Amino acid sequence: MTSAKDLIQLGKLVAQAQGWDEARAFKGFEMTDADRARIAGSAVDLLKVFPRAPGSGAQLAAAFAVQLGRVLDAPIEVVAGTLTVDGVPVLGRRQPVTAADVCADGFDGHVWVMVGPNIAELALFRRANERDCPPLLARHVHSVFGHDKGLYVDQWRKVRKQGLGYEPQCVLGTEAVDALMAGAFRLIKGA
Repeated sequence: MTSAKDLIQLGKLVAQAQGWDEARAFKGFEMTDADRARIAGSAVDLLKVFPRAPGSGAQLAAAFAVQLGRVLDAPIEVVAGTLTVDGVPVLGRRQPVTAADVCADGFDGHVWVMVGPNIAELALFRRANERDCPPLLARHVHSVFGHDKGLYVDQWRKVRKQGLGYEPQCVLGTEAVDALMAGAFRLIKGA
């Protein structure tokens, strides 16, 4: 799917989960330099306290979205689906995903944060450094971004230029984000 078709699909998923007003705000949002600075600051703060725990990408994304909701006046969505590298699925299977799937143990897809039509991604770098990371993903992330990165923010339409594909299958509602946030809280308390 092209990034334009993916964005249309994502807009429909946002409308299903949050309503058409939120979908219009999502598609029309334009990020400022001040927004980017707040996103970066929030990422640094969260990564300081969020432990490296295998399989915690969904909880990290939910915690990041909640943190961003505190500092940004922007439409923020938590999205689940498939992550590809050069068109090859590395996380997820290009099959329908529900919020219940994402909240269940053993979810094998990918979860990321959208700030309007912009990706704000923390879990990608954590996952690339995990022992069981798909080799294609680890090699790609380390060769394109380096070994010491923690945050990727980019416009949706530009991510394919980095060799990445985010294929949305589900936008999480408040209940699912709250459930993942409870898991994130337990991870942080246990660290």
